Amino acid sequence: MDDVGDIEDLISSVADVAEIGRVKPRNIVSLRPKVKVKPRRQTDHPPSQIPGTQTIFIKTWGCSHNSSDGEYMAGLLSNYGYKITEDKTIADLWILNSCTVKNPAEDHFRNEISTGKKSGKFVVVAGCVPQGDQKSSFIQNLSVIGVQQIDRVVEVVEETLKGHTIRLLGQKKINGKKDGGARLQLPKMRKNKLIEIIAISTGCLNQCTYCKTKHARGNLGSYPPDEIVQRAIESFNEGAVELWLTSEDTGAYGLDIQTNLPELLWRLVAIIPEGCMMRIGMTNPPYILNHLEEIAKILSHPRVYAFLHVPVQSGSNQVLADMKREYSIEEFETVVTFLRQRVPGVSIATDIICGFPTETEEDFSETMSVCEKYRFPSLFINQFYPRKGTPAARMPKIPTDMVKIRTKRLTELFHSYTTYDHRIGEVQEILITEEAKNGIELIGHNKYYEQVLVAKEPELMGKCIKVIVKSAKKHCLIAEMVDKPRIFKHNLQKINDMYSIWPVFALLVCVLARILWLLV
Repeated sequence: MDDVGDIEDLISSVADVAEIGRVKPRNIVSLRPKVKVKPRRQTDHPPSQIPGTQTIFIKTWGCSHNSSDGEYMAGLLSNYGYKITEDKTIADLWILNSCTVKNPAEDHFRNEISTGKKSGKFVVVAGCVPQGDQKSSFIQNLSVIGVQQIDRVVEVVEETLKGHTIRLLGQKKINGKKDGGARLQLPKMRKNKLIEIIAISTGCLNQCTYCKTKHARGNLGSYPPDEIVQRAIESFNEGAVELWLTSEDTGAYGLDIQTNLPELLWRLVAIIPEGCMMRIGMTNPPYILNHLEEIAKILSHPRVYAFLHVPVQSGSNQVLADMKREYSIEEFETVVTFLRQRVPGVSIATDIICGFPTETEEDFSETMSVCEKYRFPSLFINQFYPRKGTPAARMPKIPTDMVKIRTKRLTELFHSYTTYDHRIGEVQEILITEEAKNGIELIGHNKYYEQVLVAKEPELMGKCIKVIVKSAKKHCLIAEMVDKPRIFKHNLQKINDMYSIWPVFALLVCVLARILWLLV
């Protein structure tokens, strides 16, 4: 199955969450970030002569938050003059941006480091692996960029090319509170020019016993709403047509800065141009429960995809308690049932972990029952991987053969039902944002963020087109265009100017838009 598109985190023992929306202060002192410069061992590379003239290769693993970080690093380096390449063989330096969700992702990261060294390349490591486990042997003597220090990538690259080793792993704070990290207005080089990924926060409030990302991303740190809205306006003005909101837990946004997710979403809805769409990122059940009514209204908006990723992980309350997921299976079902009733056609994606150490056969049967009941169109099935330093890693493991059998059973259940057959014959409007790997089709998404394939025509990229669905596969729809693409001439400069000069006026516009939508 496909890897999980987003991630949940593990909270440290000193950050106990007594109840949803309230976090006890951390009784520790945060030291100032320190830059450690060590002599670099001799390589075949000559010293850098002119900074900013070298070629850089950037590889990213993991979630959309990691992808956004990689795009910022590419943008900063390109803006400084470095050449960004997808051909690692011609690059002078590799930046490897890691993911720590699963062992396989970390193994790929470790192997790529080894390949880079053997190829005589300068290597800089970034992302959750070095941040979460700074003493890992395979990153020693390498330059490291922390998850909140990506804005200093040029400095790290320059020094590394000179033969120095730089390690930046501190935590940024504003007025004593954790900051989201590097500013959202930094230069950015999008991998897909049509899709803007905005991290609305970093870290989370969860205490999941199996996940290591908390070691890297830490507690919740939300970006100010003004900064997020401004970034969205700039992105649409630069040609983006699709906006992805991402974080380790989108639903928890704002709990640390006295706001919440629906308030942010209504402000964003007000500035989305016609012909553009917004996708809301992964949210865990405890936080979305507080805002179901508002979220349903937002998902029903014509410029917001009726799609939500809500991980359940297990259908057993006992296993959920052992995972410290902070919700019951009944609460998860409340979320799914409510949204399906209030947002007809909504797509709910979820995740399952097979073989958590305390999972019994009865527990797994409850998981199978939940998946059979809701028949999720997107089901991300993962075998349990013990992550070093997490409580679950210290628990006795279930035999590997049994875990594989359970994974196979759930996978067979997922493939036993059709997903999109009911869409055949429908006329839909889709937004084209990608080219398929086969090179002969384009990829678009309908209102429900279901993937739709159409014959390739270059002028369709970034356009809204009307199609008729001809056939359906398990993971996508096959369609034909029935009308020419709609052309939208949007210019957000006026909104941008108003937002910069008269923020109160912009807020009134958002409130008015929301009132009108409710009346409709």
